[in-house]
Amino acid sequence: METARLVEQGRDHKVVSRVGHASKVGYHVNRAIKKRKCGKKIKHSVPSTVPIALQQLFVSCRQVFKGPGTVPSPHDVHNLCSILDKMRPEDVGLSRDLQFFKPKTVVQGTPRVTYTTIYECRNFSLCLLFIPATGVIPLHNHPEMTVFSKLLLGKMHIKSYDLVDPVNSDGSTPAPQFRLAKLKADSVFTSPCDTSVLYPTEGGNIHAFTAITPCAVLDVLGPPYSKEDDRDCSYYKDHPYAAYSNGEAAVTEGNGDCYGWLEEIEMPENSELDKIPYLGPQVNETSC
Repeated sequence: METARLVEQGRDHKVVSRVGHASKVGYHVNRAIKKRKCGKKIKHSVPSTVPIALQQLFVSCRQVFKGPGTVPSPHDVHNLCSILDKMRPEDVGLSRDLQFFKPKTVVQGTPRVTYTTIYECRNFSLCLLFIPATGVIPLHNHPEMTVFSKLLLGKMHIKSYDLVDPVNSDGSTPAPQFRLAKLKADSVFTSPCDTSVLYPTEGGNIHAFTAITPCAVLDVLGPPYSKEDDRDCSYYKDHPYAAYSNGEAAVTEGNGDCYGWLEEIEMPENSELDKIPYLGPQVNETSC
């Protein structure tokens, strides 16, 4: 198996040779990553070879993600988590010593969040999120998607929900103003930590990130967002359960704190992510 061969190589060399496919992610040697709407720079230290962990992740994703409408098996989820749990910032060309993670000034107002794409195809994508301190990615969903999130650097608060009634019996989606949701996470995470996994209808499919310190997050999305395939992102505002309680059967007395009401809203102002070119190590597509 290719994955086994790469792991065996990695024991001796830690990396595999890189083949050039610069057009895939806009790779440029010795150039700074720039925000589209901000003059600040995020620099990667670009190695000449591909870290074994990144290549192993790519190979496994190609084996696991079968396209829209499929969910990875528990065995495949376990294998991907095992790879991601061991990944380091250096595997994607990052270092905790970079200026982005040690800012000299405090950003005024709402900091912009940026992202870059390591690799994307119809079945999955590998992305990096860069969230400055106090930066927020508001509550949003991942329709028909399985998502693995690995906090590589930083400290952040994550809040996530699952809808109690994701679909009706006829397969349609209910559309009341407020929809009952169960709280899945409301905690602070500090790197290094275990990989978080969310599924199409469970595991915290609707979540929000709030950076306490500058953060870098590696996301694996299977399949990726696609307006053409009706997998566009929706945004939500959460409300306390008691504010709109009407005796929902799913909530018993005393556990209302575990639930809330979600109101679908337009994209919050200044929430659009700025895309930047990826300058880290490239995956080797020819090895698959």
